[in-house]
This record gives sequence, structure tokens and C-alpha cells, in this order.
Amino acid sequence: MRHDTGYGHPERPERISAVIAGLESSGIPLVGVAPEPASIDLLSAVHDAEYISRFEKFCADGGGAIDMDTYAGAASWEASLRAAAAGPAVCDRLDEGVADLGYVAMRPPGHHAVRDRAMGFCFFNNVAVTAACLTRRGNRVAIVDWDVHHGNGTQDLFYEDPDVLYLSIHQEGIYPGTGSLSETGHGEAEGTNLNIAVPGRTGGEFYIRAMSEVLVPIITQFKPDWLLVSSGYDAHVDDPLAGLNLVADDYGSMAQLLAPLVPAGRSVIFLEGGYDLDALRQSAAATVRGWLDPTFQAGPADEGINPQGYLRWAQEVAARYWKLP
Repeated sequence: MRHDTGYGHPERPERISAVIAGLESSGIPLVGVAPEPASIDLLSAVHDAEYISRFEKFCADGGGAIDMDTYAGAASWEASLRAAAAGPAVCDRLDEGVADLGYVAMRPPGHHAVRDRAMGFCFFNNVAVTAACLTRRGNRVAIVDWDVHHGNGTQDLFYEDPDVLYLSIHQEGIYPGTGSLSETGHGEAEGTNLNIAVPGRTGGEFYIRAMSEVLVPIITQFKPDWLLVSSGYDAHVDDPLAGLNLVADDYGSMAQLLAPLVPAGRSVIFLEGGYDLDALRQSAAATVRGWLDPTFQAGPADEGINPQGYLRWAQEVAARYWKLP
């Protein structure tokens, strides 16, 4: 809450209050976790030591603008360390059997942060830190990114890692300009990266079909030990920074499809983007209800376009590496 992005910035502290209110309203019992700051060793699994040191000094000197969108203040260093440590801390608690699902409601977000640079409101790549921590322990990890913006940092960090599967659905033609179908991984990791970029006004019906017909079969064949979700809610129809047409229940429907793919207690959801407070609250509640509540039934999807040609293109690329229905 003390991470100060400046007056009028969309990535503001109230986002966390909205998400927590949504989780509390879901009817799902919550177990709190308060992470300690991440160690340099934990961060160094995905970030350069020189960059970590440079960012620490930048914050200690009072912070400021890193680029036209990304701001840090004096408190941003500790906030970033705790956000990066939250995923591993949640995994440790899940290993103890205290819950069936982890939810990292933290800021700053992370999926745009690359090895040696902050960008897109992100300083350390929270989901990547957790994935690297898990693969160090011998696990295979699948990451699903449904933020409206492509997670360029996460993709780059695992582009040559065959133990990490990265799947993204995002809006085409917007920040950061990456995430094409041609980006499929490299070397031994060829085929472990798939991007589905969709046009503006795409609705939840397309997302749910892409999830069930492309992403779920791929994850099933990859056989991950852990499933991590970069859960931005900026594809919501009310979000001010993008142009897609999802509604809150669409996130619940996608969560319902993902939940059976790994055993209970082996999934963690990470808050990424999402800048309308009501949409954040409703979508967070729908996500955990879809994942954990067997009585969850989604309402109708928002009217939007359903670009079936984009689905066929994704199926053609995915079919080079995986068996699809």
C-alpha cells in the first residue's frame, strides 16, 4: 500500500483493497500469509544482480520515473521484495496443506519485468520468481497469463526452459507489442510457449473456447506439477486501459477449466493488471469461486466479437507440438 506510483496513476494502492474485498466476499475461507522480503538469491534466479542493486539504490535515493509509465518511490523496494517473495511463501504454505489454492494479492505487478529492466509498472517478475523457485526443486510448471497485455518478461525468462510452459491470451496491437503466434520457444523448449493475440472487443466466449480447446489440452499433455496464473483483470469490459469485453464470470469459467489440471494445493494465482476497482473486486471473487466452489455457475458472457479465425490459427500452431481435440 505504500508503493507510491504518483497522482492519478492507474496502478494504485486501492487495487489491493478491491481485490481483497472481492476475495472476502467470495464465501471461500481465507488463510492469510505475510511474506518476508525476498532474498537476493531468490531474485537472482531470474534477475541480474547488477539490476537488483541498481533498483535498490534508485529507491533508496527517493525513486522517480523509470520510464513514461513506471514509477518507484522510497517504499517501492520493500514492496517489490515482498511481492516477489509472496509466491514462494504461498507455495510453502500449500505444501503444508493449509489450503487448496494460493492467491497472491500483491503489488507491484510483475509479468513485464525482464532480467535486467523494469517496465510496464513492474520491477521484479513475481510469477517468474515463483516458477524458478519451483523448478529448482525439480518441478515442472505451467503458467497461464490472461492479463490483457502480453507477459513479455515471463516469456523471455523461460523461452529456453523446457520445464516451464507459458501460455498467454492477450489483446493484439497494444503494449508491450510482443506475443505473436510465431514466438513458440527455443531449443529444447520449442513448443512450450504459445501466444493467442486477439482483436479489440473480443468477448468471453472466445476466451473460454480457447481455454478448453487449446490451453487445457496443452497443459494436460505437459503434465505440470504446479499451475501458476498471471491473473490480470484488464481484459474486463470496464477496464480503462484496454479494449476487450470479458465480464467477471468469464474469469470464473476459465478458473473452472484450469482447476482440475493439477492436484488441490498446487495452484497459485498472481494479481497482475486490472484498473477498474469494481471489476477487480468482482473478477477476483469469480476467479476463486470458479476454482473452488462446485456450485459456481457463470452468467452470460458480454456481447463481443468471437474471432474464430484467430482460434484456428492458434490451433494450427499448437498442433505442431501438441495433440488437440
